[in-house]
Amino acid sequence: MYIPKNYQTTDRAEIVAFMQRHSFAAIITAKDQLPVATHLPFVVTRQDDDTIRLISHFARANPQWQQVAAFPVLVVFSEPHAYVSPSHYDSEQSVPTWNYFAVHAYGQGRLLTEPAQTLGVLEATIATYEASYQQQWEQLPAEFKTNMARGIVAFEITVTELQAQKKMSQNKSAAEQQRIIHTLTASKDGAARELAHYMQLNQL
Repeated sequence: MYIPKNYQTTDRAEIVAFMQRHSFAAIITAKDQLPVATHLPFVVTRQDDDTIRLISHFARANPQWQQVAAFPVLVVFSEPHAYVSPSHYDSEQSVPTWNYFAVHAYGQGRLLTEPAQTLGVLEATIATYEASYQQQWEQLPAEFKTNMARGIVAFEITVTELQAQKKMSQNKSAAEQQRIIHTLTASKDGAARELAHYMQLNQL
């Protein structure tokens, strides 16, 4: 990802927290020199040795799972973002732009083919997105769970490189940034309001 120096962020804890918060991401592989992408929910973990792992699952009918372990993969996390009007700037010689926080996670994939591993990925997903569903899940018949697991392919990615960009109007004056934050905070768009929050944090 092209990242101008003043937009680059390397704070690993901040990046992982962002990935965990905005964990519905696009996994990109290549087949026959063409990019292939699927949008999936990921469980993002940071191990004691600082290794970052991403787990998720494909529908078995989706052939992209066959590419995950063959070559390095890219997972793109790209929320929140918002349009920024030039009306916020002091100079009339200004143009519109877009502010955003985005992370590209490169890594090596590994298929989790054992039934217990597949169920483990499902349960980790439940714990991440709706822990209260766990009780209902535990009461479901084992045959039902097994059949569900047969319909998916679980996988894990060990992240080997992180690229993160926070484009938060860092090249603008404090007054201009405050006007942008004010507008985004008042927006009906939830992503815009969250971006305003990130902009405020970026000023600290």
